[in-house]
Amino acid sequence: MTSAPFDTLVRPDGESLAYCRTPPGTDQTAPGIVFLGGFKSDMTGTKALALEAFAQARGQGFLRFDYFGHGASSGKFEDGCIGRWAEDSIAALDALTEGPQILVGSSMGGWLMLLTALARPDRVAGLVGIAPAPDFTEDLMWAEFPEPIRQTILTEGRYARPSEYSDDPYVITRRLIEDGRNHLLLRAPIPLTCTVRLLHGMRDPDVPYTVSLRLAEALAGTDVSVTLVKDGDHRLSREQDLELLRRSVGELAGKG
Repeated sequence: MTSAPFDTLVRPDGESLAYCRTPPGTDQTAPGIVFLGGFKSDMTGTKALALEAFAQARGQGFLRFDYFGHGASSGKFEDGCIGRWAEDSIAALDALTEGPQILVGSSMGGWLMLLTALARPDRVAGLVGIAPAPDFTEDLMWAEFPEPIRQTILTEGRYARPSEYSDDPYVITRRLIEDGRNHLLLRAPIPLTCTVRLLHGMRDPDVPYTVSLRLAEALAGTDVSVTLVKDGDHRLSREQDLELLRRSVGELAGKG
């Protein structure tokens, strides 16, 4: 759970998003950085805080926030879906940042990063995906679920999936699956031409590194690279992983 202090952005439906924002400091010309977390993660994770410290040391603006139903934001997690969380991400970009931004998306945040960039291409200076998971509700959940679990989701509207990252199960809802189908990206070319850096562990048990390869092929731009970490896991939160992340973001900041 996200701890205070944090600010809140009130959405039109009355729900509120918790966020922490660092305004631009000494480097007024470099793009800001926006961190988009993963499925049921919050803005107090290792990568978010490491990037915040990195941005502050460089005098760059930085934003981290919690989606609806995540961390300190309002709402129930199981009432959320990809479309809702993408809307939150776009709203945070619009209301809480100015000028070009580097979007950094981890796991599900990599999907939301892409959807946000497609909605606001003129605001994006570059993208950094950490084990990005576009289309995961369809390709890594629904396609992999045994038939009994599919039937449970269809008839009961939800399935409590055990998690390696939490004592509480992840509740997978029928709404999450069905809404995800409205936002699939890997079935066609993705019309983004900004600079993209994708980082993926080859020992990722949750999102195969081949997803990053598929994403690189689908992106329309040519300045796209994939860095595979042979002994890396899904989180990529070790110090050497964080240093790779800082270098990747710093490279894009230099391009900005």
